[in-house]
Amino acid sequence: MSGIPVAVKILDRSSGDGETFVNEVATIGRIHHVNVVCILGFCSEGGTRALVYEFMENGSLDNYISRGNRNPKFSYADMLTVVMGIAEGIEYLHQGCDQRILHFDIKPHNILLDHSFTPKISDFGLSKLCPRDQSYVTISAARGTMGYLAPEMYSRNFGMVSYKSDVYSFGMLILEMISGRKSIDPLRAGGQNEAYFPEWIYDQLAPGMKLCSSTGMENDEDIMKKLAIVALWCIQWSPENRPSTTRVVQMLGEQLKNLQMPPKSFMSS
Repeated sequence: MSGIPVAVKILDRSSGDGETFVNEVATIGRIHHVNVVCILGFCSEGGTRALVYEFMENGSLDNYISRGNRNPKFSYADMLTVVMGIAEGIEYLHQGCDQRILHFDIKPHNILLDHSFTPKISDFGLSKLCPRDQSYVTISAARGTMGYLAPEMYSRNFGMVSYKSDVYSFGMLILEMISGRKSIDPLRAGGQNEAYFPEWIYDQLAPGMKLCSSTGMENDEDIMKKLAIVALWCIQWSPENRPSTTRVVQMLGEQLKNLQMPPKSFMSS
């Protein structure tokens, strides 16, 4: 690779008959965007399958989410920049390619950070291609990670599976970043010491309440509130009520005063 540092992903032999490998090569090979990881090569020999990516010096976003730590590893302004980059990457997948690419596994572990902390979406093993003019897709089973799965993945009673399922996962990712709390399956929330954290954040945005502890900087609080409001729109239980990825990017660029609180439509614990 001419001295270029790379990352090699060896796929588990138990991952079906190579569907994950073929999915990833076929999908990511056609993508060129600053917020999507670049594949440099692949290998398939016998039962061994490997993917070669550009090396991401700062690892995954999961390592930079403060869970119980006193000092977050991102400033609020940096957090907004990272969230915006992820949103632009997802918008490209949904709107910028010849075929719409549904990722189906948006989560912090699958967001990689380069030397300048530019976020790049990775791991397309569960992705699915569909025509850009096609609103819905058919899947045989739920795809993704518990805690980030949209309600329609559990039951079609909530709506049809579409690119809005990625929007939901992205909203959960934002809430995890700003709260420092691990995303959990809403159908398993509500234990004695465990609450559905989107509900907790929604309640913090009630009139007269603070979303985060006072820092003495109004701008920080505005950023946190804006991120929370955008995220809460993204996780609306009805896919029709979620914004498109293009609208999400627009909302992240707007001032807080121009954003409206979404309805409290998710499942209460």
